Amino acid sequence: MVRNGNLFADLPAQSEAELTTILAEEPGARVERIVSTGQASPAGFWYDQDGTEWVILLQGAAHLLIEGEEAPRTLQPGDFVEIPAHVRHRVEWTDTNRPTVWLAVHWRS
Repeated sequence: MVRNGNLFADLPAQSEAELTTILAEEPGARVERIVSTGQASPAGFWYDQDGTEWVILLQGAAHLLIEGEEAPRTLQPGDFVEIPAHVRHRVEWTDTNRPTVWLAVHWRS
């Protein structure tokens, strides 16, 4: 089956929660579109994932903090980061003026 779509379709102007849509999934791998409208990780919360995550910011802006780094990384459209398994990280800030669109690829090594 051939699937298609548009990563920028149906973007909410605002949402109470971040929206995650699985675009493709196979054993050991997943591709997601994530839409943030001002969301950030809760205070004290860190992502600590069992697999590697490669993420690219397609639209909007964000600050991503990697545990052990002094300051958050500022991400603009086109910026990507590969986060190895169990590297703790958190989203400090996302743009409140326009949706921030991420494309995330997760896989287990």
